[in-house]
Amino acid sequence: MFCAIMHLLHCPCKKGDSVDVRILPSAMNTNMRMFVGCERDALIQLRDVVNSTYNLHANWTGPPCNNKNQSRPNSSFDQQSLIAFNVSNNKLEGPIPRTPVLQRFPKSSYDNNSDLCGEIPGLSPCAISVPPPVPGIAPAPSVFPSRKEDHGVLKSWSIALVAAGAAAVLVFVILMFLCYCTSVCREKTKKQQEQTGEIDIERRGKRSQWSGSTDHDTERSLELEFLDRPTFDLDELLRAAAQVIGRGKLGTTYKAMLECGSVVAVKRLEEMNTLSKKEFVQQMRLLGNIKHENLAEIISFYHSREEKLIVSEYVPDGSLFSLLHENRGIRLEWKTRVSIIKDVAEGVELLHQCLASHQRVPHGNLKSSNVLIQRANHNHVRVRVKLTDYGLLPLVPVHKLSVRKTPEFVEGKKVTRKADVYCFGILVLEILTGKVPRSGRGEHRDLSGWVRAAVDNEWSTDILDVEILGEKEGYDEMLKLTEIGLECTNVLPERRPTMTQVLSRIQDINNITSDQYH
Repeated sequence: MFCAIMHLLHCPCKKGDSVDVRILPSAMNTNMRMFVGCERDALIQLRDVVNSTYNLHANWTGPPCNNKNQSRPNSSFDQQSLIAFNVSNNKLEGPIPRTPVLQRFPKSSYDNNSDLCGEIPGLSPCAISVPPPVPGIAPAPSVFPSRKEDHGVLKSWSIALVAAGAAAVLVFVILMFLCYCTSVCREKTKKQQEQTGEIDIERRGKRSQWSGSTDHDTERSLELEFLDRPTFDLDELLRAAAQVIGRGKLGTTYKAMLECGSVVAVKRLEEMNTLSKKEFVQQMRLLGNIKHENLAEIISFYHSREEKLIVSEYVPDGSLFSLLHENRGIRLEWKTRVSIIKDVAEGVELLHQCLASHQRVPHGNLKSSNVLIQRANHNHVRVRVKLTDYGLLPLVPVHKLSVRKTPEFVEGKKVTRKADVYCFGILVLEILTGKVPRSGRGEHRDLSGWVRAAVDNEWSTDILDVEILGEKEGYDEMLKLTEIGLECTNVLPERRPTMTQVLSRIQDINNITSDQYH
């Protein structure tokens, strides 16, 4: 009977022996009708235990039920007549059946077992069992990364982005520093050049050949082309110490001191019209053949793809603009001013005669900065004027020249030789008033408009430069020159006089002025 009960209870026969007991026998009652041939003392003990509220945790004796593989009767553990139940202090394991009857018993009824679990308060809940995978078939990998993997990927990308950003910032800082250093070096070099005045004219393309032309002169090696007998070559010119003496819209002008002792002026043209070398050579030869004491002589020229140079006579004493507006410490008396006006008129009138059939505006760039001064002594009583930058209209854009200030050009009309007459009139008024000409639209925006408004049909000495205001004996000639200046700056080109007419009237004024100073 003991062994039969153990088979039904799924418990060990001895205390300490492990069996898998999950159900209670339904055949157990107070009369203990089922008997198995076991030891008598064990039956007596079992009877006493069962009769005392089925206290099964007492010390069992007798041989254990070691056959764990034998079948066990299945019980529902849902007998309402079960009023006491205690399987503590055994080596039971597995889940406790989820029945209302077993849920009534406290945790103490299940204490001190190997691995019991269930919904009894105080016991560990049972883990959800997952069926084992089919042998030989590996689980399919997840398409989406796990949260841990996702966190690792995000962390790696964050580190990469931070590193890339830091590298970009470092590169940007380095580039800004290099740009700053380059700018500082350039500014320093520029200041040094302006202070010392010395630069190097870089030689480019001297031995290159021109193609696309059948002219024999353009097929030979590029060299300086002289209008008269050569006195130096391109190598000597490029080795010369050069000093900047002027910067303008056409380019930069240098004073070049040659090894042979000669001094020449070199203008580097920076912007030119689209024209062939043949056209450039023809224009320079045309200008170089004009000889006059009031024109700075063109000595030679150089033309290549990279450089266009004009080498001319060097005039040492600066420009009329500098004399009128920048060097006010040296007085420029009336007689000298009249002489300057006469020399300018003679130079412009000669250009109009020589270039009448070649270009519509013979000079094209007449202004005080292009009137060079060559004095005989330091008080400017005796001076000689030489014009420069003349005859360049076919070579350079018209908006780079002084004729752009004429009313006809401002209005979009065609410019003619009367544009030179207008520029000459502005120059005369500049010499008389000592004021810098201004350009722009409107009658009162330029110098001629200001003089017209000041005179108001009645000449006044209020317009005169203070340096000549005290020379009252010359007032009549000053009035006559003022009238010439206003006539030359008439808004309508056809109402302006010709340079021949202007020169004749100025020569008369100069003769009168010369007689007054003898």
